[in-house]
Formats: sequence, C-alpha cells, structure tokens
Amino acid sequence: MNRHKILIVDDLESNRMILAEIFRTDYQILQAEDTVTTLQILEKDAKETAAVLLDWHLSAEDGSRILEVMKKKGWMNDIPVLIVTAEHSTEVEKKCIQMGVSDLIRKPFDADVVKNRVNNNISLYQHKNRMEEKVREQNQMLRKQYSVMKLQAEKLKKANEKMIDIVCNILEHHYPEFSENMQITREISRIIGRNVQKNYPEYKLTNQDVEAIAELSSLRDIGKLLISDHVLYKPAKLTKEETEYMKSHTTKGCEIMKMMKDLQTPDYHKKSMEICRYHHERYDGKGYPEGLKGDEIPISAQIVSVVDAYHALISERIYKRAYSKEEAYYKILGGECGIFSPKIMECFRISRKEMEAINTNAKESA
Repeated sequence: MNRHKILIVDDLESNRMILAEIFRTDYQILQAEDTVTTLQILEKDAKETAAVLLDWHLSAEDGSRILEVMKKKGWMNDIPVLIVTAEHSTEVEKKCIQMGVSDLIRKPFDADVVKNRVNNNISLYQHKNRMEEKVREQNQMLRKQYSVMKLQAEKLKKANEKMIDIVCNILEHHYPEFSENMQITREISRIIGRNVQKNYPEYKLTNQDVEAIAELSSLRDIGKLLISDHVLYKPAKLTKEETEYMKSHTTKGCEIMKMMKDLQTPDYHKKSMEICRYHHERYDGKGYPEGLKGDEIPISAQIVSVVDAYHALISERIYKRAYSKEEAYYKILGGECGIFSPKIMECFRISRKEMEAINTNAKESA
C-alpha cells in the first residue's frame, strides 16, 4: 500500500507551514487545525497516510481526543503519530506514551532532526506492517495447508479402517470363530494400550498409536488364511510338524500385509507388520518366530500378545473349553501362557475390571 501523505495538525497556520515545508518534496501534505477536521481527513485518507504530526495543545482541547479515536479505529496500528509540543511536562509525556504515540518532537526543533525522526518512524512502521502482512499471509497459507492435511488424514484414516474391515470380513468368512469376540479384542487392546500410555511414557504412545494398535489387533491372525483347514480345525492335538506349520501364520500374515502396503499409511503398515509377526513373541525370548527378548519386541506386539493370550483362554475352541475370566486372568499372571513384560503385566492387572466388564457385556448382548 502506497502511503505518501503526511497529516499535520496544529491550530496555528504558521506552525503547519513550517512543518509542511520540511516534508513537501517527499510527501503530499494534508493539514488540519482542529479535532473534527483531523478525523474527517483520516476517515478519507488513513490508508494513504504515512504519519501524523500532532500539536498537543489545540485551541479547544489537547490531542488526546484525536488519539482516542485513532486508537479505537485501529489507525494507530498502521500510522505513527508524533506529538509536536513545547510542553516539557513528564505527565504529558507519560500520557502520550500510554496512548500509543510513537515519538515526541519538542519545540523549538531543528528541521533536519525532525525530518530524520519522522522518516525513521515511518520506516519502522512500514517494516512492521510488511512483517505483519507476511505473517498474515503465512498464517493463511498454513491454515489452508492444515485444512488440506486434515482432509488427507481423514481420508487415510478412512482408508485404513476400510482396509481393516475388508480383511476382517474375509477372516470372519474363512475363520468363523474369529468373529465371535473381535470387538472384545479391540477393546481390551485399547484399554491396556491406554494404561501403557498413561503409566509408561517412555514408550511415547499417542492417542493415535493406541487406537491404531486396537484396530490392528484384529489382523493379528490374518496369516491363518494361508494355513490348511486340516490343521486349523483339527480337533486333536497337533503334531510337532503341524505345530511348526501353525506357527508360520505369523510370517504368512506379514506376507499378506506386504501386499496391502499401498492401502495403508506408513505408520499403520509398520504396526500391522509388527503385530502380525511378533504377537507370539515372549519377554524371555521363548516365543516365536524370532525369539525376541524384552523390548526388542515392539510395544504394539507386546500389548496385542497378552490380549491374544487372554482372548484365547476365555474363548471356546473345537479342541478346548473356554476358561472363566478369573481362571484366564490368573493363568496369564502365573506365566502359563509365557512370560510377558513386567510393565505389560502391571497394565494387565490395572485393566482387569475394565476388561472383564467389556467381556461380560459382550456375552450378555450375544
């Protein structure tokens, strides 16, 4: 914006002429002798005004009324106001500063000094205004980028959820017992995940991480789609060879998830691979498929592993009865399903009432 005008306000024409002469070659000069005229000029020309030189002692009043209106209308945010006065009172100076005046020029003054001080204030304001405009433009751009990113994130979230729903529908069709307690598994994963997030910040789990782990817990056994029905539904104890074959559902699950990589966000894909591959690992290294120990096991898989063990105990299978919730709870704590992280066990204990409430409600509604 081209601010090429200076407004000089003084009730004495001679004073206005002296100041006008200093700036005439560089600016278009506007003049006013009272408050009403000053405000009328600013209403019309504020956007083109580079500075206001205001005599503090006008005929009927001081310059405070002009300053009040300029401040109220926001003009002082863009226009430096310099008070021209013969007054040497500290009170006047304090009042001017409190009202947002940029500078005071005391009479008598030197023309070069006045010119330099006015031009310096104009330059400072112009620089400030340019910076503010850049900030506004950047904020506007950031808001637009945020809106686009938010929309993209929503689309990706829906894509992740759609992918999970499709896979779960396939699993339910092929593996009927999977569908019995799918929601229970998600809810228990969510409860334990939240307790890990709350009590063990070293894992740096966010709300989004907990939700992703809960949703992806449903895909932990996707590899069973590639396991023979003869082994999958065998009512008798599996042979050693069949057991090893059954264990391969962890790595086979990863093979399936790799084919779905383009359908997932990078974070979802990473977690889905961790959960599929490592949900049978144990803290003491006696799990499979890699025998990982301790926190070598990703926290996503550590959470789902205890949920998987608990769910398997409370679920009826063709080869076993369902244990009660209390029996399942103590079997987990007693290490009958392998050794889990002490931190995960603490969260499992904390989660007991919530887990059992969800399980009870699910069975009651079934």
